[in-house]
Amino acid sequence: MSTLTIYSENDASQALWHSQDAEAIREQLNAAGVRFERWEANQPLGEAPTPETVLTAYQHEIEKLVAEKNYQSWDVISMRASHPEKAALREKFLAEHTHGEDEVRFFVEGAGLFCLHLNGKVYQVLCEKNDLISVPAGTPHWFDMGSQPNFTAIRIFDNPEGWVAKFTGNPIADIYPRID
Repeated sequence: MSTLTIYSENDASQALWHSQDAEAIREQLNAAGVRFERWEANQPLGEAPTPETVLTAYQHEIEKLVAEKNYQSWDVISMRASHPEKAALREKFLAEHTHGEDEVRFFVEGAGLFCLHLNGKVYQVLCEKNDLISVPAGTPHWFDMGSQPNFTAIRIFDNPEGWVAKFTGNPIADIYPRID
């Protein structure tokens, strides 16, 4: 179930706000300038869908977002516990960083924890199946896929180069809860 927990940027020991209600999560994140919404496939995906099947099933939603925000490209990424570089990739994503573009992710299956550092707070968003999150360009954040990652996501870019991070060097991510 999707979850949002908000902490002070100075105190990871006690949540300021917590909810698993998708509408309440959307309202909190939208108020902070972060897009959060739920998408539904327009066709069954089946057991192990190919990237092409995934993109076809959500093309109607992708096209609406592209028309609104002028994104340039999109793809499908899957991460599994069997990935040989999972530990190194997790560590890389766990370091606070920013991007020169929005970071848009839609979870087709599985889960991941986006942690946003903005407005003196840390917003921890556990995204699961059917969740779309768009982290605005320039927002310090980190991502935890867990020690045993298991997700498929659509990534949407306005930069044809894809994921380009600028690491902040701030160790804040080390003091907040992780996905596991």
